[in-house]
Amino acid sequence: MARWQPNASERLVVAALDLFAERGYENTTVIDIAERAGLTKSTFFRHFPDKREVLFGGDTMTGVLVNGIAAAPAAATPLEAVAYALDTIGREAFTPARREFTARRRAVIAANPELQEREALKGLGLTASMIDALKRRGVPDLTSRVAAELGALTLKIAYERWSDTTNADEFTEVARRTLSEVQAASALSLR
Repeated sequence: MARWQPNASERLVVAALDLFAERGYENTTVIDIAERAGLTKSTFFRHFPDKREVLFGGDTMTGVLVNGIAAAPAAATPLEAVAYALDTIGREAFTPARREFTARRRAVIAANPELQEREALKGLGLTASMIDALKRRGVPDLTSRVAAELGALTLKIAYERWSDTTNADEFTEVARRTLSEVQAASALSLR
């Protein structure tokens, strides 16, 4: 085995996803993942604390959302700042090349309660990060919370729609449409 090969983290993620799909999450070990990736167990642990975390990308998505909100034009409303962050995710994370991987990832997570729990926790963390990013823009607490919750709901629905491999739209298009639908539905619920 070579001492160093590029893209170890990505290779571990792909290997884990393949093995979780083939054998199931419970029947896959860290050693299995490392071997499938052509790496060692210690290399796995340099990148991930445990096998559950291998599909969750650390703080990558959080950083993209927070940076997107911060980069939104100063005159943007809180929800426009969230929309700007969703556009950023579409450009940086949910690219057409990632759609098939994302669909497979969603299927693996849906098949395992422990991974579903981790996905839910990640969603809560993303929402909290959006709230904090909006507050840093000077948005009041309650408004930040509402905009972040609507943004999180939009992200969840748009992610599900976009990762459907029969959908050919870019993530940014799906997210913008979904945000409009979520806004309309929330306005209807207030009547």
